[in-house]
Amino acid sequence: MKKSFPVLIMFALLTLLIPLAASALTGLGTKTPTPPASTAQSTPQAPASSQAGSTASSAPALDAEAPMLLLDAATGEVKTVAMRDFLIGSVSSEMPISYQKEAFKAQAVATHSYALASKAAQLLSPDAALKGAYLRVNPAAHEGYMSDAELRATWGDNYESNYAYVSAAVDEVLNEVLMYDGAPALATYYAISNGKTEASEAVWTTALPYLVRVDAPLDKTSPDYEVSTEMTAQQVYDALTLKFKALNLSGKPAAWFGEPTRTESGYIATIPCGGQVLRGVDVRAALGLRSADFTVTCSADNTFTFVTRGYGHGVGLSQFTANTLAVTGKTYRDILAYFYPGTTLATL
Repeated sequence: MKKSFPVLIMFALLTLLIPLAASALTGLGTKTPTPPASTAQSTPQAPASSQAGSTASSAPALDAEAPMLLLDAATGEVKTVAMRDFLIGSVSSEMPISYQKEAFKAQAVATHSYALASKAAQLLSPDAALKGAYLRVNPAAHEGYMSDAELRATWGDNYESNYAYVSAAVDEVLNEVLMYDGAPALATYYAISNGKTEASEAVWTTALPYLVRVDAPLDKTSPDYEVSTEMTAQQVYDALTLKFKALNLSGKPAAWFGEPTRTESGYIATIPCGGQVLRGVDVRAALGLRSADFTVTCSADNTFTFVTRGYGHGVGLSQFTANTLAVTGKTYRDILAYFYPGTTLATL
């Protein structure tokens, strides 16, 4: 337990910064409470290899069933939600109902772990903007969590069967969480990678030893893997200058972007733009792109085309690959061990 306190401090820093996840394939949610604007630099040694499967272990005393306090981003209200209801509402907003049960179980464990890590961080170092809550969600927009009312409105006549399917998956893993160094793991997730997951420090500057790069080639088989988005020069100008105040975009639009550098996973690390060198994740956020793995071209009529690969920040569990692995017979334990190497699966 001696290592848990520094780990929780790392969580406190990260959860000011990290979103729950990237948008799901169905568009039911953008998955993410907002992460820290800055974090202390931390670079623990990443494990050399992934475990073959998560190992069940005893865990320290944690109240895994205590209610979650959620800040509704739309209303500003802090809601108290039972953990089981939160998990059902969260995984339903995160994944298509067509996904395999083992994928839903993996998602439920990741969500539970993330929620407990976020709670621990807020109790240790509260973010005043959350008004005492542990996470920020937007049920009306299907982001991060959906209430029973939103689920009924979304599923309509399929509510009973869909709810039974999701709740059964959640109930099978209700008391299981991923642990690292005696504390719940900050198990982030997203819809589709670019073929490799991203290391946490590439997105949020802080390295966590279980959020490391792993291959996810199955994501390239997703019909939503590569998407082209067109924007006018004025739209790009407005979005960039709103986010980055000192940019000089006085030249021709075709010259606004320079040659990017990329991370080991292939996402854009930095890209020259308007006399500055911008982080790829910041450009992605400013332009509302699906991924930080993108190429940009500008036509003669000053129309920009951004081609993105993947959907989301790319750190942790890929929901598409999780489902594809489940189709091939992999269990939720296999899926979690692959995407979060070095963690253990504990029953609380």
